[in-house]
Amino acid sequence: MNSRCGRFLIATGAAAALAAAALAVAAELQPTPMQTPGPFYPVVKPADKNADLTTVSGKQGHAEGKIVYLRGRVLNANGKPLEGVRVEIWQANSRGRYGHPSERNAAPLDPNFQGYASVTSDPQGRFGFKTVKPGAYAAGELQRTPHIHFMVTGKSDFLVTQMYFPGEPLNETDPIRKEAGAGAERLTAKILPPEPGMEPDAVIAEWEIIIATG
Repeated sequence: MNSRCGRFLIATGAAAALAAAALAVAAELQPTPMQTPGPFYPVVKPADKNADLTTVSGKQGHAEGKIVYLRGRVLNANGKPLEGVRVEIWQANSRGRYGHPSERNAAPLDPNFQGYASVTSDPQGRFGFKTVKPGAYAAGELQRTPHIHFMVTGKSDFLVTQMYFPGEPLNETDPIRKEAGAGAERLTAKILPPEPGMEPDAVIAEWEIIIATG
């Protein structure tokens, strides 16, 4: 190999390495935006806090509203699935009412709706819940679009945020969602049709949570 060819290959290799590094930086995932926990994080967590919010242990009924199979993954900024992350959710019922002592919404409570749940991500970073679509509601002058609160606790990172549903009339005016700016799209789930074995009028909401390191 002559010296000119050697220099060309070295230069080409260096350029390729720089390009690969640039692509790696560009490929880093943006962390899920932080959002307020709001005033209704459970004061006392229910004894029944499994992944199915549509039934309450010891009761025969089922929660009112559209069934949502909420599922996703917890990843770090490099796209690595994170195992053992605690994922908590809490939300209003289908009428926009939280089961919280400070709640002033006149909408009725749903005795068959759990309202809160907690799971741990599996080795692929996956988590899942069965719930109902929360209702929109007015909180003073605030008009809140349907949303689900999340608290995510990893080994070294902690995130509180909210997940939204696409196509909702109040999405563009909801003041909390608007605080995320361009990141609001990263807070919005992807809605899919039900799979075999699910209720025919249910939906699947898929959403990935990105935390910095895990």
